[in-house]
Amino acid sequence: MKLRNFLEIDLPLIFSAIILSVFGILFIYSSGVTSTGVLVSTEYIRQIIWAVAGLIAALIIAIVDYRRFYDLSIYLYLGTIALLVYTCFFGRLVNGARAWIGVGAFGIQPSEFAKITTIVFLARYLDGSKRSRNGFVRFALSCAIVFVPMVVILLQPDFGTSLVFIPILLVMTFITGISLRYVLFLGACIVFTALFMVMPLWQSNILHQSMPSMNILNNMKFVMITILGLGIIDAVALFGFLRYKKRYFYWIVYFTAIVILSLGISFVSHKVLKDYQIMRLIVFLDPNVDPRGSGWNIIQSITAIGSGGFLGRGYLQGTQSHYRFLPQQSTDFIFSIFSEEWGFLGGLLVFTLFLIICLRLVRIMKVTLDPFGAYIAAGLSAMYIFHFLINVGMTMGIMPITGIPLLFMSYGGSALTSAMTGIGLALSIYIRRFQH
Repeated sequence: MKLRNFLEIDLPLIFSAIILSVFGILFIYSSGVTSTGVLVSTEYIRQIIWAVAGLIAALIIAIVDYRRFYDLSIYLYLGTIALLVYTCFFGRLVNGARAWIGVGAFGIQPSEFAKITTIVFLARYLDGSKRSRNGFVRFALSCAIVFVPMVVILLQPDFGTSLVFIPILLVMTFITGISLRYVLFLGACIVFTALFMVMPLWQSNILHQSMPSMNILNNMKFVMITILGLGIIDAVALFGFLRYKKRYFYWIVYFTAIVILSLGISFVSHKVLKDYQIMRLIVFLDPNVDPRGSGWNIIQSITAIGSGGFLGRGYLQGTQSHYRFLPQQSTDFIFSIFSEEWGFLGGLLVFTLFLIICLRLVRIMKVTLDPFGAYIAAGLSAMYIFHFLINVGMTMGIMPITGIPLLFMSYGGSALTSAMTGIGLALSIYIRRFQH
């Protein structure tokens, strides 16, 4: 690659990622300081090493032509799936999930890199199939590509990381021009599944009243009869559509299928979810249900953010973190520490930096002539914004606790390195945006 081309690097994108990484290092250091001013953690040192390594990796990837990954994508995708399967059986058990592999202090979380390889492979498939006239098959195969690593990650179990694959799938398939009704179908299934899961928990743990209309959602007999009845309606409507080609038959099939899938998945989820995962949903609805247990994290996080005020308490002057009121403060709740010490203005700065990253990725997606590169940029934008919205929303109590890190800022080598890898891919695409 010519030096002149490399000088066209997207500076707002790379600088935003670097600044966020510096913020992360500063507040990981702050999280390791006690109320007496004693530093009890060296996590910030490892974060510095990972940040430097991630930045070097991003610049190297930016130099390499991203189109070389087109043919390699299938091998990278299958390789990460093999690592995920291996991790399920032989990985370390950390915080209830077998999601890590490694020896001693060195370890990686393959699921973080699986997001990148899945984006690249899905972009290759969508680019190679763009002349296909069968939108349903194209969407179904896209779902299969995404659901394979997602299901393996769920088995670890790592519910939070698995969720990230959903917006990646929805955004990338929508951008490629696949019919909106397929994208909305999957989105509606997700929304109704969440509603069917939450409603029984709400009435039993918060409302404290028995409502038959909600209790039946946990009744296996009712669920099976409902699914069977709707299945018969679905089959008759499908026959009517194939025989008479009437659109109303199609929409009957469409909406009944949404209810069948949502009801079935929500019922199974109630049976397989761990107790702590169910409690996370309950305390999201009302943290005061268990203020000294599962609701503790949310309550302390909201307290920390609120106590920061407009300008914050000042760097290293926070109380929630230094008095150890806030668990997992260097990982999931790094934004809480940041907001307590740098206040609303500091939080606004983080919002702005993430907005710049997302807007630059959208810009790359729009101006890139190569569809493969545009699809990758779309998937990366979905990944970054979902991580940001869920993590920050979680710290504010408007999203359930899922264990999703705040990319670039939360402590963790795998998350930081994979985030920087994504930035490197975006830079490579931007440099070659006018090349076919």
